[in-house]
Amino acid sequence: MTGFLDRVAKLNGAEYRYQVYAPPEFTPEREWPVILFLHGAGECGADGLLPTEVGLGAAIRRHRERFPALVVFPQLRPGAFWWGEMETQALQALEQTIAEFNGDRQRLYLTGVSRGGYGVWYIATHRPGMFAALAPVCGGIARPYGADYVPHIAELLHATDPYAEAAQRVGKTPTWIFHGAQDKVIPVSESRKMYAALQATGGNAKYTEYAGVGHDSWLQAYQEPEFMEWLLSQSVNRKS
Repeated sequence: MTGFLDRVAKLNGAEYRYQVYAPPEFTPEREWPVILFLHGAGECGADGLLPTEVGLGAAIRRHRERFPALVVFPQLRPGAFWWGEMETQALQALEQTIAEFNGDRQRLYLTGVSRGGYGVWYIATHRPGMFAALAPVCGGIARPYGADYVPHIAELLHATDPYAEAAQRVGKTPTWIFHGAQDKVIPVSESRKMYAALQATGGNAKYTEYAGVGHDSWLQAYQEPEFMEWLLSQSVNRKS
């Protein structure tokens, strides 16, 4: 089976619907790289479908030939964030995909947009070394524009300088950060600070900032000609 497939993860008596994308050339006889995609606030729900409509899923539908990998699309409950039980159900969906589709544990990748970009930073710092590469898009560390409803990652990391702490935990995991210079939802300074922190700690980071682009920088990020080649060239045994 290939294309976008419906799946369910069960956790603490609850069911979490998610989707798995299997490329047209999929065969269970070989191991496959696996991308975990974390969506933003607008795709929260329980249908398991919305997460594929914005960001990476939309890019795949336009150019399937560019994405020769398994992609997992978990879904947040309304008002939730990518930590606690939501982190657990996302990683369970990832584990189920690895088991069902012969995923390669040396080539697991984490990317996300907006609220999912925050999730990338949190999960990467919470589980260092699990992913071969990271690609946070218009994400951040601190509360965006004073949004009190967003837990401060500084509190989650128990750090006075969350950028430095996050960079230390990410270490040398290859990371490509994307942000729009005119983002009015998540300030571009968030990505600038994380890039600077990674540079200061000797991290392996790239940063692309789009002039004149607002919050939807994922439209450009996932269409970058070198993005998938860069991503899939990384493994936990080979960092470049």
